[in-house]
Amino acid sequence: MTARDPTPVALTAAGKPFRAAFLEDAVIAVTLLGMALLPVIESVGRTFFNTGIPGATHFLRHGTLLLGFVAAVAATRDDRNLKISALELVLPGSWKRPAGRFATYITLMACTALGWAGLLLVIAEAPAAPEAWRTWIPERFLPFWEDRLLFTEGNPERIGNLIPVWMAEALMPLGFLGIMIRLIQREAATVPGRLALLTALPATWLLSLTPPDAIGALVLPGILLLLAAAALGLPIFALLGAIAALLFWNDGVTTAAIPAETYRIVTSEIFPAIPIFTLIGFILSESNASRRLEQLFVAWFGWMPGGIAVAATLLCAFFTTFTGASGATILALGALLLPILTHRGFSESFSVGLLTSTGSIGLLLPPSLVVILFAVVAQVPMVEVFRAAIVPGLLMILPVVVWCVWVARRDRIRRDPFSAPAAWRALRGAAGELSIPVVVLGLIFAGWSTPVEAAAFGAVYALVIESLIHRDLGPRDLYRLLVRGGIMVGSILVVLGVAMGLTSYLIDAGIPQDAAEWVRTHVSSRIVFLIVLNLALLLVGCLMDIFSALIVVVPLLLPIAAVFGIDPVHLGIIVLANLQLGYLTPPVGMNLFLASVRFNRPLLRVARETFPFLLLNALAVLLITFLPALTLWAVER
Repeated sequence: MTARDPTPVALTAAGKPFRAAFLEDAVIAVTLLGMALLPVIESVGRTFFNTGIPGATHFLRHGTLLLGFVAAVAATRDDRNLKISALELVLPGSWKRPAGRFATYITLMACTALGWAGLLLVIAEAPAAPEAWRTWIPERFLPFWEDRLLFTEGNPERIGNLIPVWMAEALMPLGFLGIMIRLIQREAATVPGRLALLTALPATWLLSLTPPDAIGALVLPGILLLLAAAALGLPIFALLGAIAALLFWNDGVTTAAIPAETYRIVTSEIFPAIPIFTLIGFILSESNASRRLEQLFVAWFGWMPGGIAVAATLLCAFFTTFTGASGATILALGALLLPILTHRGFSESFSVGLLTSTGSIGLLLPPSLVVILFAVVAQVPMVEVFRAAIVPGLLMILPVVVWCVWVARRDRIRRDPFSAPAAWRALRGAAGELSIPVVVLGLIFAGWSTPVEAAAFGAVYALVIESLIHRDLGPRDLYRLLVRGGIMVGSILVVLGVAMGLTSYLIDAGIPQDAAEWVRTHVSSRIVFLIVLNLALLLVGCLMDIFSALIVVVPLLLPIAAVFGIDPVHLGIIVLANLQLGYLTPPVGMNLFLASVRFNRPLLRVARETFPFLLLNALAVLLITFLPALTLWAVER
């Protein structure tokens, strides 16, 4: 998963791109801040004043939709969409431009298909839609309005009794239109270049009108073409969306099912927790929290063998827990921790391997975003998944800590004497940051707040600590982190929404049930199934980002795992642990590419330096897989 640093938007004589960028950023910042404040205001008003904000829950859910698609446009503007980009990073310089244009053209085709699908959904659900609109739709798609309507025309749902839902759904086609405009602006500075890219629109339209029989012959070549484009920089949302569109066209089913599923998951009850927890991560990363936590861990662990490396491991795990994105941890903390480790005597190869592997080591620890997402997709209680993930999460960290101690003893790395006054000062300095997960998880486990409310309290609490107590964040800093955090959320949410559309096709086609029946017939051993499951998930973790992988893979695995009596929560921990391991697996593990870029080292060299940590994590994954008691002790059945 890659996301490039923002690039400045070119100014025209009239300054229009600048004004558009400012508007996008302002909407992102206001929406994300509002999503953090709204649950707190609502909870306080309900508890102490016996009142609340009418429609607050609906506004919060649809705020996620607004944030997601406006931020997706901004992510395209700044070239920060999530990508696989395996070949793009190693192509010769002269090939990069043509490869990028090819990926851009395919992205435009995907956005055309997804935007049109969103428009079909809006037309279907607008209560006063002129009958003439319906004549735009190919006849084979008309049953959608009879079978797939989310809300009846006679009783349209309104957000907070004010805004019709179809207006909120219009954010999806408008969002894909905005992505297309930003792509063309970014990739083509001349009129001929932009016209060339615009030919993707009629090409997609003609493809959508192709009879299903003819589409069938194009599905496999089309998917192979899309996979090639993904290796050259095609955004993950475009890859999944285009595959879903091809499959729906092949079955003669309207692609409006894709945005229908996108709307359903993005506006679900628990989904606002994802952008709010992301905000907490960005508040911590944009302040001096990392330095205070570094001083804390060094003061408390620097006296022991490998203490500095252990401190780096714990710091990376802490940040990954809140950001939910290992790439963000590597990019944010790599420059800070690498010189510290090498200065204390650790070799550069060990230090790079450690920081690459620990970039994803906290993904299992609550309140990790991917743990929340699994609970949403698998429809299991989030508190149960949080509890179940604690021991496996610590187990993923323990072997790395042991290895750090062994290397330090072997290489005779110097240690600092323990100083009680220094340790106490460091603890007082970082007490605010350390208390954030305590506040969040305490509210959830005590049953005093919903996960979304607990996340909001955590965000406000973190903001007070970093801006008012430590005074690390001023108004401009807050605005900047809101924009950056929102753009990251947008790049994730658009992937999740489109992936849900693909999952909808797979479920409607009965693929999970067929796969479960095949496994029941051909695989008789639970152990064999678990071995095959681990290998398959490892491959998925190499090729997909963890967010879209959860959306696509988990619904397929649930009925298969049920054949062997595997608890859904245990399955979730197995899935998350393997996907985390996939980030480190050569030749295309995403963390390897990010570390190669961040530390300016050849990819194969980074893979070799990370290999010992890969083996340690693999051992932990096997223990998690074959010792379900490590997970299920906290699950009430």
